[in-house]
Amino acid sequence: MSTLLPPNGRVLLDTTVGDIEIELWSKECPKACRNLIALALEGYYDGVIFHRVVPGFLVQTGDRTGTGSGGESFYGEPFESEPHPRLRWTHRGLVGCAGGEGKDLNDSQFFITLDRTDELQNKNTLFGRVVGDTIYNVLKIGQVEIDSNGRPKYPPRINTIKILDNPFDDIVPRITAAERQAQARAKADAAKTREEQERRKGAKKDVKLLSFGADAEEEEAPTFKKKAIVRPDLVEDPTAAKQMSIIAGPPSGPSQSKPAAAPQAAEAEKSNGPKKSKKDKEEEEDEDVLNIRAKHAKEQAAEREAREAEVRKLVSSVKSLTRKRSLSPDPSADRKKPKGPSALEQELAKYEAHRGKGGLTVKAKSKGRREEDSIMSKLATFQNRLHRFMPASPSPPPVEPRESATNGDEAREEAPADAVEEDVGEEMDTDKDWLGHALHFEKGGEEETRRAEADYEVIDPRARARWAKDERKEERRGGGGRGGGGRRR
Repeated sequence: MSTLLPPNGRVLLDTTVGDIEIELWSKECPKACRNLIALALEGYYDGVIFHRVVPGFLVQTGDRTGTGSGGESFYGEPFESEPHPRLRWTHRGLVGCAGGEGKDLNDSQFFITLDRTDELQNKNTLFGRVVGDTIYNVLKIGQVEIDSNGRPKYPPRINTIKILDNPFDDIVPRITAAERQAQARAKADAAKTREEQERRKGAKKDVKLLSFGADAEEEEAPTFKKKAIVRPDLVEDPTAAKQMSIIAGPPSGPSQSKPAAAPQAAEAEKSNGPKKSKKDKEEEEDEDVLNIRAKHAKEQAAEREAREAEVRKLVSSVKSLTRKRSLSPDPSADRKKPKGPSALEQELAKYEAHRGKGGLTVKAKSKGRREEDSIMSKLATFQNRLHRFMPASPSPPPVEPRESATNGDEAREEAPADAVEEDVGEEMDTDKDWLGHALHFEKGGEEETRRAEADYEVIDPRARARWAKDERKEERRGGGGRGGGGRRR
């Protein structure tokens, strides 16, 4: 199996975004590497732009036309691809030939990948890679602003390509870079001269200038049309102006007679009319503007008055309608009004009736009285049971239950003092000794309390660390620790 030899050849692309250093695999792809180096020696790539950018895929350059459809090879015709089994498109910064529509149509165009591109395997020739930190300049090119066709709006440019290591010493450039630059300057100068000549041909000749020699023969003699020196606008009597124009006539043309000049002057005056001065024209324009403004102001005032009249008319009609409604009530309202009191009035009447009777009915009063009597009877039972277990305390008078009323019949019942009602269902706890318990403290515990307070000690962790440090110091001095080697805890 073939092995991949170390790169042999190195070039440096000086671009507008920074340097891009490329290593060449000239052993594996000699044709592609020789083509790049030979064209770089000829200065072919000087000033070439990056005409195509596909974000996350590649950046492409090498076409002097900048369109992507141009380019030429050093061999004079497209050369074939050079696939290699050990060269794979596995990462970014790889340099390959842009083969056009077919893989064997390689020319001066090449591209640099921005990511892994396995789809280019066995299709495009891989002949180099970008090395070092210059890969970041390639990523800058991949982040430029592009249009919908993938063309950069502000394309980066290759200033020149420097050959750092040339593995092909036998290359003879067809033209040097200096000669190519001279040719480019000559082409630019020729184009500039051609444009200047075309501009001069399209320009009109100024016949008023004096010319001598051959130019004077080519130029035709200028003709001047003389006009009568007459100002009809300054003459008060127009007939006199006509007579003056007839008498004056054209200064040249001795064959013309006075009767023939008269109708021509009259026709010219009819067609042109009396000439006005610049000042008169400005005054007329100012008058026209003032008239237009005054007319516009009158129209606006008329429209404003019409709107105000309509508003006043509407306001008066609304006021008249409201006045009529307030004076004449709607008879249909009386017809639609239901007979008898409404639901709200009925509820209010019930509330007032209860309020007048004292708020609650007799049934509600009797129910509340029964609940209150049952609560008071339970309280009296608890008090009697409590006094039974505490004979020393004076027994309070028994609580008498309040009078109860049932179905409107009032009856008074007195509960005896020693009557105790047992309610087994409600009293779940049968232990009744707790009612007679009392809390007592033993005397003579003051000594134990003082002893406990004396034994209580607060230990600070920082103080313990200081004690340990002091003990170590004393051990070093031979003291044997603090207090005979004992350690405080």
